[in-house]
Amino acid sequence: MPGIVVGIDESVHSRRALDWAVREAALRRTDLTVFTVIPAMASPWSSRQLTVPDEPELLQRARQAVDEAVAKSLGEVGAARPTQVNVQVFSGYPAQVLTEASKQADLVVLGSHGSGGFATFLLGSVSNQVAHHASCPVVIVPAAR
Repeated sequence: MPGIVVGIDESVHSRRALDWAVREAALRRTDLTVFTVIPAMASPWSSRQLTVPDEPELLQRARQAVDEAVAKSLGEVGAARPTQVNVQVFSGYPAQVLTEASKQADLVVLGSHGSGGFATFLLGSVSNQVAHHASCPVVIVPAAR
């Protein structure tokens, strides 16, 4: 998946990252892949990801929310658009998924914070992990001032 990869959740920070990534992909005339990863639960007794009974519903709701966010961002950029926009929604470990995606991407874009509960940190844990382990350049879009 060459082009730009952006990881988003339901936070304001990730919405800013999505808007930035849409504009950048349009400027570069490249593809944009939008990832939303529903955080998986890990078993303390196994390396396998735990599943939850309502996972298909969670994924469907997340897909709808991402599609709406992408449509809104695309509507705000005018005529200039990324060459193609792909949306991928699944459960897993967000930092791991984005780091793996960085192996084929030209650029990874993330918000400075996610939807986690530690708003006082300067950088979210996923952004921090991806910035340190990605195989391509990473842009971390700061919070609004």
